[in-house]
Amino acid sequence: MGEAAGSESVAPMHAVLAQKNKAFDPSLLVVTRGSSVEFPNRDPWFHNVFSLFNGKRFDLGLYEAGSSRTVHFDREGISFIFCNIHPEMSAVVVVLGTPYFATTNKEGGFSIQNVPPGHYMLHVWNESALPAKLNELSREVQVADAAKSLGTIRVPIAQSATMPHKNKYGQDYEPPSPNNPVYVQP
Repeated sequence: MGEAAGSESVAPMHAVLAQKNKAFDPSLLVVTRGSSVEFPNRDPWFHNVFSLFNGKRFDLGLYEAGSSRTVHFDREGISFIFCNIHPEMSAVVVVLGTPYFATTNKEGGFSIQNVPPGHYMLHVWNESALPAKLNELSREVQVADAAKSLGTIRVPIAQSATMPHKNKYGQDYEPPSPNNPVYVQP
């Protein structure tokens, strides 16, 4: 992910972070500042999507299969997204103030298209890396008219970087119960 050496206006996006099979799809979503993200429930049970950490804080409340909610991400930051019913569900929404970003493919490669010549600050982010290590990977890059490779960027992964989370009330999740109405299929 990179950002220009000056301030720049970015066009907002519309993106979808679906809930299906008790998982978010995709698990990582990168959008520009001002974007709207739709959270459709494509499961046959209720979900309660929330984010209380860093980035955008919100609680979409309990909503049923086939319905959807939308969140406007109006400032830059990293939002960790969870479901208040299903502790195994997690995703990350990264909001940037630049249109010049990319996510890696399965092989770890990436390409940022249509970057005008100039000086930029390159930032790298990975959910399983410690912030101090990610800061060390930031560097200034110069983009020229000819294509340029940034070389290999190795992101050190830390086992302790991702921790179990609490529910939206700051408590441990209750074990699933077949008699609880939020677990019953409509």
